[in-house]
Amino acid sequence: MEAIPLIQRVVAILWPSFITAGIATVLFTAAFDPADIFVDYEISRLGSYTISFFMFWSFGVVTAASTCYFLKPCEAINKARERARAEAVEVARAVAEENSIAEK
Repeated sequence: MEAIPLIQRVVAILWPSFITAGIATVLFTAAFDPADIFVDYEISRLGSYTISFFMFWSFGVVTAASTCYFLKPCEAINKARERARAEAVEVARAVAEENSIAEK
């Protein structure tokens, strides 16, 4: 995954979830009237369509991101964790060293 640029990975998650959210919104609003669902709130019909769309989009983003995460080999995940742990230890040592110098 390191060879793929960040923007390409982000678009690979957002674009399919956007398309899925559009289709899900059309199907959902064809079956259920959003004005009846949000009857307790003073939300216009367009506002309820918007809420439905973004709700479906967020579900799509979570599922697409989960899929991309689980596609990574375990070795890559473990290497990233080890690298992050090593960096955290380095930072902690540097902070401890600065604190000991400042106390002197």
